[in-house]
Amino acid sequence: MIGERIATGVLRAAAGLAATAWLLAAGPAGAAGEDPAWSQVRMGSQGAPQPIGSYSNGCIAGAVQLPPEGPGYQIIRLSRNRNWGHPDLVATLEDLGRRAAAAGLPPLLIADMGQPRGGPITDHAAHEIGLDADIWLRLDLPQLPRDQRETLKPDYITGPWTDVIPRGALSAQQAQLIRLAATEPRTERIFIHPAIKRELCAMSWDDRSWLGKVRPWTGHNEHLHIRIGCPSGSPLCQEQAPTAAGDGCGADLMSWFPMKPPVPRKGGKPYVPPPLPIACQRVLTAP
Repeated sequence: MIGERIATGVLRAAAGLAATAWLLAAGPAGAAGEDPAWSQVRMGSQGAPQPIGSYSNGCIAGAVQLPPEGPGYQIIRLSRNRNWGHPDLVATLEDLGRRAAAAGLPPLLIADMGQPRGGPITDHAAHEIGLDADIWLRLDLPQLPRDQRETLKPDYITGPWTDVIPRGALSAQQAQLIRLAATEPRTERIFIHPAIKRELCAMSWDDRSWLGKVRPWTGHNEHLHIRIGCPSGSPLCQEQAPTAAGDGCGADLMSWFPMKPPVPRKGGKPYVPPPLPIACQRVLTAP
């Protein structure tokens, strides 16, 4: 048994090194957001899974699909073809679905993960390397046929720039879903609206350690955003800095309030995204 584990580890390491060498042999890539081809590719590339670059500027080789439905979850808007990611992300969502079902929650509504090869994706600042996924906070639906999931609408807990959540707007089930997501072993961060984070902080919990993973961020007033860390054997994946110790319910959270919409930029040059990692061009054109 020990010999088998050692042999498996050697094979995985060799596969990772081979994939890295293949990717680094690529030519230059274009700037993020400039090439619509990323959304037009319908299938992932062949080979070992390799996230490349950062969460907001990269791509993924060897991505796999989360099945359209499974125990405790169902994917919405399948026509968008955004249910792709690293196998570790797929496993995390499947495990979360099973735990949510065991806790008595309705089927989770899983929205965007990533595109078949990652890369720039409309409506998101991240979701580019197969390690992010959105789950709606709506928890009032049974398992639905796939066509009925195309036109679902989310439930907004609060406004995008509102400081306060109406009393009872965040249900006990929704809070439980966020806790379950944050306690998944592979989860590194959960992004949620700052006012929702403040509501979670005000609740009574036997264990508050998971709250540190729940990070306040704008634009997450109807869904939670799961992010896992760079998987082992992913040398081209850029790690994030670790979160600070504690539950994150102090000065860091309160610095978000009062919330104010961004001031539109006047004059000057428009924002130009940085170029994608060089290896991403090879991913885009691979079989």
